Amino acid sequence: MATTADITAMRRAVALAHLGLGSTSPNPIVGCVITDASGQTVGEGHHQRAGGPHAEIHALRAAGDHARGATAYVTLEPCNHTGRTGPCAQALIDAGIGRVVYAVGDPNPSATGGADTLRAAGVRVESGLLAEEAAAGNTAWLTSVRTGRPHVLWKYAATLDGRIAAEDRTSRWITSPEARADVHRLRAEADAVVVGAGTVRADDPHLAVRGIDHAVQPLRVVLDTEGTAVRPGARVLDDAAPTVVAVAEDVPGAVPPGGPIDVVRLPRAGRGLSVPALLAELHARGVRSVLLEGGPTLAGAFIAAGAVDKVVGYLAPVLLGAGPAALADAGISTIAEALRLDMTEAVRIGPDLRITAIPATAPKER
Repeated sequence: MATTADITAMRRAVALAHLGLGSTSPNPIVGCVITDASGQTVGEGHHQRAGGPHAEIHALRAAGDHARGATAYVTLEPCNHTGRTGPCAQALIDAGIGRVVYAVGDPNPSATGGADTLRAAGVRVESGLLAEEAAAGNTAWLTSVRTGRPHVLWKYAATLDGRIAAEDRTSRWITSPEARADVHRLRAEADAVVVGAGTVRADDPHLAVRGIDHAVQPLRVVLDTEGTAVRPGARVLDDAAPTVVAVAEDVPGAVPPGGPIDVVRLPRAGRGLSVPALLAELHARGVRSVLLEGGPTLAGAFIAAGAVDKVVGYLAPVLLGAGPAALADAGISTIAEALRLDMTEAVRIGPDLRITAIPATAPKER
């Protein structure tokens, strides 16, 4: 039975883990807190970047000799393999840790088994404490490990009547500065930002993170099926962040050069590109989380492909009455086929409302 002290320590580990959002991919975010026999915190740390020390190592270094006989609270099962860093399970054993409490089991077949290694060495091991809270921050990584594709968050901004632009296609600005600043937070936490050709033609978006110190810029991805939307001078061609332009595999020639740009060719699907092929390409590049910022056509293609894991909608207290809707054809023709969502959060952002929801069929993370 977990004590109040156990819960407090694990909650601190979860908070530490979140400090790594946006900077650890393709690794998970992890936090670790070490307490001595009296419950005093003697070390803590979080995984800061891929290739760097894991959370447990940071915490052990801070604890020093106080780690002997102590309890380590870790948001993810300590790893059991040697990659760019050594196995954390063995590091905990070598430091003399007497008890390990972790929140979420590691589903990665190459890294799991840390709990068994610890138990074999005589360490007391407990699992599942605050599992849901710990898994929430690692949703993208857990999705990628379990499905072999990046986690996709579809973000949109709309009026209360569901319009993303007026009838004349003007859309700046439907939502408030506060809501737009919050979108940059989502970008900073994502590995890649994806838009379609229509958005590039209409808005010439930049897609880089602004206003967040030390943010790791996400990969900018443009789905330009015919290779005609991204023109010389487009803002996504600057050097603020790397850019990938995806075109149909049968399109001749290449997108005009400029900045750190890469062109990939994908199979067609309907009137656009294959969403599974795109996600497979991004996953192979180390992308574990995608922020889908494209327009209604692209969003519809992702939903039709069953590739939207979370929806974040910013609703402004504005009415337009006409203009494009937030979502176009998603392969849903009758109410019985509607994609039902479970709302997980509704918060005020300035004058706007931010609603977060996940497909009702999505498994609960553990």
